Amino acid sequence: MLISSYNPAQAGDVLMLVVNQDQGEQAYEQKGQVVRIYAVKDQATLGFNFLEAKNVLPDLEGQGQVFLTAAQVAKLNEALVAVGFEAELVVDEEPKFVVGYVKEMTEHPDSDHLHITKIEVDGQKELQIVCGAPNIAVGQNVVVAKVGAMMPTGAIIWPGKLRGVESFGMVCSARELHLPNAPQVRGILELDATEYPAGRAFDFAKAANLFTPAQ
Repeated sequence: MLISSYNPAQAGDVLMLVVNQDQGEQAYEQKGQVVRIYAVKDQATLGFNFLEAKNVLPDLEGQGQVFLTAAQVAKLNEALVAVGFEAELVVDEEPKFVVGYVKEMTEHPDSDHLHITKIEVDGQKELQIVCGAPNIAVGQNVVVAKVGAMMPTGAIIWPGKLRGVESFGMVCSARELHLPNAPQVRGILELDATEYPAGRAFDFAKAANLFTPAQ
């Protein structure tokens, strides 16, 4: 997993990378212009911050989550080795926001509003996702934020449990995706299956025209 964020307006020329989910007590060590964040318990690397990132990646651009190419990841690994860290970064080109098809849905045994869904995503993979949206139903095409997705707020989607049931992603509403003119109401975004076939990456640019401005 490799989740990358670059926001020079807020954080300066710092590229922030997440490679593992946060766990317990954390610590950090700095070598040169690279900071490694790791778990105290088992020393596992959780992420890296590259200070003065444009010295390593002159072509780096973005305001939020960025998607690094294989060539860029290779340069970052070279920079890690140069300062004395291991080359731990692995390129991740798998789409994290995809169109999913709701195949099954059952009621949560310990909730009056949660649903346990089985959703088919890219690669014909099937994810179990617990969802509380009142309008979710079998047969819908929906937007799924998979594990490793970074929401527009900066929150990262990790595996979790809701009332004791495992969940591996999130079914998104238009407002959670920060789509222009999105209705400010509860409920997931239901997509037209012809325009947005299941199994494909969700097209944010295309979806920017889903809602017309309020008159």
